[in-house]
Amino acid sequence: MTVNDALKAAASQIAPACEINGANPARVAKALLMRHLGVKIEWIFLNLTRELDDVDGYFALVKRFANHEPLEYITGEAGFYGLTFNVKKGVLIPRPETEILVEKSLEILSNLPAQKGSPLVAEIGAGSGIISICLALNSNAKIIASDISDDALNLARENAAKFGVEDRIEFVKCAYLDQIYGRFDLLVSNPPYIALDYELDKFVLNEPHEALFGGAAGDEILKNIILVAKNRGVKYLACEMGYDQRESMQNALKFNGFEAEFYKDLAGFDRGFVARNIFANF
Repeated sequence: MTVNDALKAAASQIAPACEINGANPARVAKALLMRHLGVKIEWIFLNLTRELDDVDGYFALVKRFANHEPLEYITGEAGFYGLTFNVKKGVLIPRPETEILVEKSLEILSNLPAQKGSPLVAEIGAGSGIISICLALNSNAKIIASDISDDALNLARENAAKFGVEDRIEFVKCAYLDQIYGRFDLLVSNPPYIALDYELDKFVLNEPHEALFGGAAGDEILKNIILVAKNRGVKYLACEMGYDQRESMQNALKFNGFEAEFYKDLAGFDRGFVARNIFANF
């Protein structure tokens, strides 16, 4: 079987799965082949008539995608903020909309009043480490990031080392900031915020549920984070949230002494907020 024939057969097999997540079958087939052979896209275009090595191995990857395993878990990587991060099953896959949260956080850090030393940042729910790593690469902040998952923390440390910022970020296993001490200029989080009864597609359901679902209403963890920020005297808070949680977050933030601005994602949905603690000592 030639490379071209294999790509066509693979695209046909994964087409039904692609209808679920809106992916392009031909593009996914090429990505799987690149992973299988360890080559770049240029190699594929230059070798379409070549006989494919280990056909069975390639179609084993195709079958995994056809069975709704996310492409990122199969390839072991995901693009985010212009970088390629390592990903693995059991850890949430980075989403493009979270790049906005990174941008908002960097804006906060760049506008902090002049101070001695580096800004102090805490992240709740580090996942694969993408937020903390991007902040470290684009600011002089010192960062402490928490997660309850050993798999996530190990992957985050791996990614931090990949980009040379492992000495700028401390990863701690705990819930919220339970084992983390000190006062922070910024607390950032992309927490689980999906309601338990919300229907997700089969690909997303292959991701860790504890990183997706925030409770019966979905906003419970976000409300806890706001309370943590208040009690710890955090100056600024930046969080991603669900598209239908603006009113809930407005009420919780105001009640806990925060002035907030909300932002939308590229699709025009409410997606997060940045908030200033009006009682914090600046």
